[in-house]
Amino acid sequence: MLQPKRSKYRKSHKMKIKGKAKRGYELAFGSFGIKAMGECRMTSRQIEAARVAITRFMKREGQVWIRVFPDRPVTSKPAEVRMGKGKGAPEYWMAPIKPGRIIFEAEGVPMDVAKEALRLAAQKLPVVTKFVVRRDYVTEA
Repeated sequence: MLQPKRSKYRKSHKMKIKGKAKRGYELAFGSFGIKAMGECRMTSRQIEAARVAITRFMKREGQVWIRVFPDRPVTSKPAEVRMGKGKGAPEYWMAPIKPGRIIFEAEGVPMDVAKEALRLAAQKLPVVTKFVVRRDYVTEA
């Protein structure tokens, strides 16, 4: 699963996810991608589950790019612990996703295969997504 090798601080604030994506809203590597339509906090487990779904359906053909990285720690306290006594220990890592952000990109497979693979990946994610195609993409006739 994705997580930073090291970070400056062990714990971070929760932060509100406001506004639209200022970067990462256009396809940069592949011809196909899925774009987030809403905001969410995507965990490293969700990203990994979606990646596995894409690579399995594409039968390891073509190429897949993950355009988000979980770099924000999420803390939680154990069950049945009283209030107070400080912030909990880091549990997992998450990536804040703003509307318009490209999450995954794919290349090297036909459009129908990529569309189905990315649809299966979108089912694993906690946000509504949209299938996007590169502007200069031409279908092989």
